[in-house]
Amino acid sequence: MGSWAAQQRQEARQLAARLSAEGVRNVALTWVDNAGITRVKTIPAERLAAAAERGIGMSPVFDVFTSDDAITASEHLGGPDGDLRLFPDLERVTSLAAQPGWAWAPADRYDQLGLPHPACQRQFARRMTERAAAAGLELRMGFETEWVVTRAPAGHPAPGRADEPLDYPCTGPAYGMTRVVELSDYLRDVTEALSVQGIDVLQIHPEYAPGQFEVTTAPGDPVRAADDVVLVRETVRAVSVRHGLRASFAPSVVAGEVGNGCHLHTGLYRDGTSLHRSPDAAWGLAPEATAFLGGVLDALPALLAIGCPSPASYLRLQPSHWAGVYQCWGVENREAALRLITGAPDDPDGGHAEIKTFDAAANPYLAVGAVIAAGLHGIESAAQLPPPQTGDPGALGVRERARRGIVRLPATLTEAADRLEKSAPLHEAMGEVLHGAVLAVRRAEEAHFAESEDDAIAAATRWRW
Repeated sequence: MGSWAAQQRQEARQLAARLSAEGVRNVALTWVDNAGITRVKTIPAERLAAAAERGIGMSPVFDVFTSDDAITASEHLGGPDGDLRLFPDLERVTSLAAQPGWAWAPADRYDQLGLPHPACQRQFARRMTERAAAAGLELRMGFETEWVVTRAPAGHPAPGRADEPLDYPCTGPAYGMTRVVELSDYLRDVTEALSVQGIDVLQIHPEYAPGQFEVTTAPGDPVRAADDVVLVRETVRAVSVRHGLRASFAPSVVAGEVGNGCHLHTGLYRDGTSLHRSPDAAWGLAPEATAFLGGVLDALPALLAIGCPSPASYLRLQPSHWAGVYQCWGVENREAALRLITGAPDDPDGGHAEIKTFDAAANPYLAVGAVIAAGLHGIESAAQLPPPQTGDPGALGVRERARRGIVRLPATLTEAADRLEKSAPLHEAMGEVLHGAVLAVRRAEEAHFAESEDDAIAAATRWRW
C-alpha cells in the first residue's frame, strides 16, 4: 500500500509540473449527483499531489440534492453531518481547451477511513464493469449527446420563466446544412476542443428541434464513456459561452417540442469478439447477448428512473417522436425503446444496441452501471427477447399493442420510481445507500413539480443541465 501511495504522489507531482508548464493554474474535480447535476470542487494545480494522497473534503449531503439545489433526505443520507474525500482520477486529468488555465478530472468518493463511499456513482459503474469482467464479458459503451443552443440574452436575466424568449442563432431546417453554415465557427471550435482533449468524435450534426445539435463519441470502457460524456457536456458549454451562446442539455427545452436525448449505445464482447455478430444466431445475437438485452428490456420501466430522472424527462417521452416510449425492441427501429443496430456487413465491431429513452438529466455513471446490472441479471435468469417490433408502436391500436404484448413505459417519474423501488436486481446491484438516495431524490423532484404545468416544468429545468 505504501509503495502504491508513493507512486501516486510521484505521478501527481509529475502531472502538476506538466500542467504548470501548459499554463494550467486550477483543476476542476467533478462528480455527478443523483439529480444529474455535475458538481465541482476546484484546487490550484500545485495541490494535485495532496489531493491524490489525502483527497478533498466534501459533504455527503450532495447525494440528496435535487436539480433545483434543494436538499432532501434518505434513510442513510442527509443533514449537515459527515465528511467524504474526493480523489481525482489521475489517468483522466485533462487540460481544458475551451477554458485556458484550467484542467479537469473526474473524482471518486471515499470516507475518511479510505473506504469507498457506498453512494459513489462512479464506483458503482466500476463495480458493475468488474462484475461483467468476472463473467468474462467486456462492455463497450458510448453516448449520443444532444443539446439546444441559444444566444445569451443581454445582462443574462435569471432564467426559469415559462415566457422566457429563446433567441436561436441558427434558423435553418432540421438536419440542414444551413445550420452548419450559420454556426460553422462554433461547431468547428466544439470539434477542435473535444479532439484536443482526447475525445474521439464520430459525428457532429444538426438535429430536429430549433437550435439543436448532436455529437456522437466513440465507445469505450463504461466508466470512461461516462467520464467522456461529462467532459463533452462541459466542453460544449464552455465553447458556447466563448461564442456568446448558451447550451441546454435539458430533456425538454420548450414543452411540446422535441427534447434532448442522451442515447446510450452498448456492445457486448467475449474474448474480444462481438456477441452481436454471430452469423448463425437469430438477429446475429449470441445467446449471451440475447439474454443481456432481454434483461435490459425487462428492466426498462425501472431503468427509466435512472435514465429519465426528471419530471421534464417525461415531457420528452412522447409517442411517435423517436424517443422509445413503448417497452419493445426492434432491428434498426428508431421508435423502439431498445434498438438493435446491425452495422455495416464488413464491420466486425459494428453491431450493438441503443437505449433510446435516456436523456442528459441522467447521471451517466448510474446509467451505465444500472444497464450492466440489468443485463447481467438477464444472463443469470436466461432472459429472452420477444419478437422484434417493426414500424411505430404508437400507430397501432390499443388492442393490437396488447395482442403483441407491447406496453407503454412509465409516463411519469412517480411510476418509474415505483418500478425502481420494487426492482430487486437493481436494489442489490446499487446497494441500500445508493438505491435509497436515488429514490429520495426522485420522490422530491416529483413532489416539487406535482402542481406545475408543462411549460413551467420546462422553463424551470431548461438551464439546469
